[in-house]
Amino acid sequence: MFARRLGRGLLWAVVALAAVTGVRAWVVPPKAPATTTAPAQAAPAYPNSEAQAAAARFARAYLGWDESRKEERAALLASALPAGADSTMGWDGKGRQEVLAVQPGAVTPAEAGRALVRVDVLIRSAGPADPSPSPAPSAGTGGTTPRPEAGARWVGLDVPVFQAGGRFSVTERPALVGVPATGPQLPDTPAVQTDTELTGQTKSTIEKFFAAYAGGDTESVSAPGARLPALPQGIEFKGLLSWSIDASGAGDRWGSARVGWAMGGTTVEVAYRVKLTRVSSSDAQRWQVADIRGGAL
Repeated sequence: MFARRLGRGLLWAVVALAAVTGVRAWVVPPKAPATTTAPAQAAPAYPNSEAQAAAARFARAYLGWDESRKEERAALLASALPAGADSTMGWDGKGRQEVLAVQPGAVTPAEAGRALVRVDVLIRSAGPADPSPSPAPSAGTGGTTPRPEAGARWVGLDVPVFQAGGRFSVTERPALVGVPATGPQLPDTPAVQTDTELTGQTKSTIEKFFAAYAGGDTESVSAPGARLPALPQGIEFKGLLSWSIDASGAGDRWGSARVGWAMGGTTVEVAYRVKLTRVSSSDAQRWQVADIRGGAL
């Protein structure tokens, strides 16, 4: 009798344990916890902006010289070179050259914090700092004249730089490289059909807008809500050279305009894309300028 009661007790204990832990856990062993691998840390990106700034500062000092102010160039270069480097960087100390503009470009990273930075520099060269006038040549004698000043031109500079401790320095002499004489060939663009009727109807609207654009007040000729700041003083509207509205489109319409501006003693021709929107009042509807952009897109 005791053994029977003991067996029943054990049976109910097993049933209770199964209810708590689950029979499946007895039959199928639990899976081992999956090991997680920490994601690999990506290498920090090369600081292109800082490299471009350092290379541009160096390029301006390197390609600008004046034989009467040698120390000035040396001091400017020293700030971009390692301590103790030759601050003449190969210059023989003669001539004059002016740097008009500097445009940093592509950065090609290398190993150990090094990189090569392309910089385009607009320069204008001249002869000696104070050339003495030469006598005019006479019969039987040779005469010399001062070297004429060369026109402005672009030249490329490949500047090797090195980064250490958050600072950049130029590691060695740069290389002069050529700049393409022209840009890349443009792809063919599909012809845009013109809405001839609407073009004629809105031509005077466009003329009034550009006249006001140069005159300092665009609010009266712009669509409500448009924010089109006028051009600065010294620019004069010479005329609307061409105007056409695209045939496609519903609601607001886009058109192309060529405009002549007088500035700096000459006239220049520029291109605009103009957005027109229809404005309704109590007694009429009219087209007004809502936006302008450069080019043909």
